Amino acid sequence: MSIASIMSATKRVAAAAIAAGTLFAVAACGSAEAGQSGTQAAGESASSQPAKIEVVASINQWGSVAKDLGGDLVDVTEIMTNTNVEAHDYEPTSQDVAKFTGAKVVVVNGADYDPWASKAASSAKAAVVDAAETAGVKEGDNPHVWFSAKAREATADAITKAYIAAEPANQAKFEELNKAWKDRETKLESKIKDASAKLSGQPYAATESVAWYLADDLGMTDATPSGYAQASANESEPSPSDLKQYTDTLAGGSIKLLVFNTQEADATTDQITNAAKSANVPIVELTEQMPSQYDDLLDWMDALVDQFAAAVK
Repeated sequence: MSIASIMSATKRVAAAAIAAGTLFAVAACGSAEAGQSGTQAAGESASSQPAKIEVVASINQWGSVAKDLGGDLVDVTEIMTNTNVEAHDYEPTSQDVAKFTGAKVVVVNGADYDPWASKAASSAKAAVVDAAETAGVKEGDNPHVWFSAKAREATADAITKAYIAAEPANQAKFEELNKAWKDRETKLESKIKDASAKLSGQPYAATESVAWYLADDLGMTDATPSGYAQASANESEPSPSDLKQYTDTLAGGSIKLLVFNTQEADATTDQITNAAKSANVPIVELTEQMPSQYDDLLDWMDALVDQFAAAVK
């Protein structure tokens, strides 16, 4: 064989070796990438969890109920949590409104207490639970329905119904959580009944009708002077004669308890609370939004029942 032939054969062998090496490298690389991809997919599958039901509640009172009834199957966002701001006057931010759009379930108070929330909920693709509506409370009625045992129970059932519609596969769990919540509500209502043995028929007055439903469940009689009560209901200033009638009534000793909404404190309520103190009328102070020391509506109501019962001798 000539030198030229030998060199040509050598080149062909070298080229074949290089090509084989390249194919091996590509195959090895492909296997490694496939292995990494498979591992990643397996990891993603192992870590993936069912999405929670996104819930938005306009006020923290109903937000706490929504959490109790959904447990770890829901993610609840509460818009109003500050006791320094009243829901009637609240102006939502664009971020607040945006939260409604992504929700599956929305809980509003209704009865024109949180109209900004009802408006935002109406444009959202969500099941809307209106607490006042569940209890037959209409616009113009007393909107502070979380103080009502009837409204609490009706709203809880409506929330559970909305959860089941959103996630039918978890119906048994939602029904279990509803029963657990109702067991606690039943204990609270039993406590209210026991307290009413002492409080039933006792006359009270209020700087605002915020706790009317609770006082009514306790069997108490609202003796707030009518002129002042009407002005408060219309969100107008009471006349000097209305205010004098109020302070005279407190001084007269017929009122056994004054309920003071500290979220609506002003010079007028200062006069009323000072008159109550001068006449040794016990004062129960409360707020509309659930105070920060409570994270559950039923715990808050339980504490208020104790305060009412302790105040009246």
